[in-house]
Amino acid sequence: MKESKVMDKKPYYISTAIAYTSAKPHIGNTYEIVLADAIARYKRLTGYDVYFQTGTDEHGQKIQEKAEAAGITPQQHVDNVAGQVKDIWDLMNTTYDKFVRTTDPMHEKKVQKIFKKLYDQGDIYKGAYKGKYCKPCESFWTESQLKDGCCPDCGRPVVDAEEEAYFFRMSKYADRLMKHIEDHPEFIQPESRKNEMVNNFLKPGLQDLCVSRTSFSWGIPVDFDPGHVVYVWLDALTNYITFCGYDPDGNHDEHYKRFWPADVHLIGKDIIRFHTIYWPIFLMALGEELPKQVFGHPWLLVGEGKMSKSLGNVIYADDLVRLFGVDAVRYYVLHEMPFANDGVISYELICERINSDLANVLGNLVNRTIAMTKKYFGGVIPAPIAAEPVDDELKTVALGLPAALEKRMADLHVADAIDEVFTLLRRSNKYIDETMPWALAKDEAKRDRLGTVLYNLLESIRFAATMLRPYLPETADKIFAQLNTADNGVESLASFGGIQAGAQVGEASILFERIDIPKKLAEIEAEKQAAQTAEQPVVTFLPDIPFDDFCKVDMTVCKVLACENVKKSEKLLKFQLDDGSGTPRQILSGIAKYYKAEELVGKTVVAVTNLPPRKMMGQESCGMLLSAEKDGKLDLLMLDDGIEAGAKLC
Repeated sequence: MKESKVMDKKPYYISTAIAYTSAKPHIGNTYEIVLADAIARYKRLTGYDVYFQTGTDEHGQKIQEKAEAAGITPQQHVDNVAGQVKDIWDLMNTTYDKFVRTTDPMHEKKVQKIFKKLYDQGDIYKGAYKGKYCKPCESFWTESQLKDGCCPDCGRPVVDAEEEAYFFRMSKYADRLMKHIEDHPEFIQPESRKNEMVNNFLKPGLQDLCVSRTSFSWGIPVDFDPGHVVYVWLDALTNYITFCGYDPDGNHDEHYKRFWPADVHLIGKDIIRFHTIYWPIFLMALGEELPKQVFGHPWLLVGEGKMSKSLGNVIYADDLVRLFGVDAVRYYVLHEMPFANDGVISYELICERINSDLANVLGNLVNRTIAMTKKYFGGVIPAPIAAEPVDDELKTVALGLPAALEKRMADLHVADAIDEVFTLLRRSNKYIDETMPWALAKDEAKRDRLGTVLYNLLESIRFAATMLRPYLPETADKIFAQLNTADNGVESLASFGGIQAGAQVGEASILFERIDIPKKLAEIEAEKQAAQTAEQPVVTFLPDIPFDDFCKVDMTVCKVLACENVKKSEKLLKFQLDDGSGTPRQILSGIAKYYKAEELVGKTVVAVTNLPPRKMMGQESCGMLLSAEKDGKLDLLMLDDGIEAGAKLC
């Protein structure tokens, strides 16, 4: 019977982008899972059978390089980061139904079948790739798409890439995708994201997409062509169907038949291209329906820029929860993120919002209403038997709340939906000022009116708590405990009068403490300083040497004329250098793990040029290149190209 009732509900499938397992997610990454959770909770509250999927993206060149730098296997690296991601998702009280990982053998097998299916039907063909590649974004670009020579998505430098690869015929489906976007204006949201995709990618014409790599191994192997791994974005995007029950052979399970196509994919605006161009085209080629909507949410900025570990401005969700609590953090990121524009986060802004909204508007209302019920009626909920016209507006706002939220949530305007709840809370506070229950309590003849006022306040709080549940679930539970009434869902809000007169309220308690902002900020700054001091690495130095000995080292500026890998060596690169003498100088350096030979041609480097020649792998090396090494990372010392070969460091 229970299963039958679930099947009677309308299905709703919501997903987040799967978090890339390069590092621990910061609060900007965490915003997405909280947003998805709020939408999923709201849909469940309003009667939907919800499937909410999230997880981690675990393949790619960047993962392999991070693992190598840390001296661990890629699997060990992703196991660690995936655990951190899941811990934070759980900490934020998110109610996902499935947490997926792309290293799951089931997913890998399905991806291999998908790749082969697309190859067999002619959508994928073998060729050779030559162009620009952004390692952080795992994305390919043409020269014309670059912005100031850098990746147009993240702004970081790109590298030249040339390798044998398989390609997907994107242009074959471009017109069909354009028509779908025109026929379904809701498909890409917000509108600005749709315009960007149409004008920047579809109208200029789609290039065929490289869908395999051979320059690294951490990926799903192309099982019919050893040496190739599936391009990470083809692997990652298919998670939305592989874990939902899709079968490449057509034997989809009942879960897939019920929930696909997805109602909404929630993603960051920086990966909108992959989800609104590549993903729909992959689905078209597979003969599957497209998701109903892709929502590219904005970023959470610190000051005027993105969070960056190198800038030292990264804020993590677990630190915020420790400082402010789960629901305060949920409230801030949900309420302060605009629908289409970037939001801003800072410790000071969080404190201000907690004080103004959570402690004052919400917490104070609940606390004093329960306290007055205790004081004037011994905690017994009075009957509303003395209505007056001033009550009508409060009741109207309360009764209109479910419809107001439905309108806002239908367009995913979550911040505006929360504002609707706070409109009722503010109206309730105003109602207290209008009715002045403390004055009514002084006149025994007005006791029935006092009871009606308190009843109306308690009932309004019940309305607000019910509709707050998707956004502040723990707080809603605490409010219902103070009201000492069950949450009977949206259905109980059809009429004003659901709270039971004669019942006893619970104990009053403070929902959100007011924050002494200067004191709190000083504590946070002191904590940050202490953490930075603790993390400061201990640097060791060699024993002192006479200055005259240092002067004997001849450090010469050189231009890289040619560079190649040394055969049978995984470490060595062989350089031909212009040292200003007129005769090329050959130096072998063990930096092949960190640099590709072709990247270094034309660079300006520094070599120690008065070391005796030595044999390495049977070849002569006449000197040593200067580099810096720390924490397993090595950087070759490179100078401005304007410095001439033969110049000396002094």
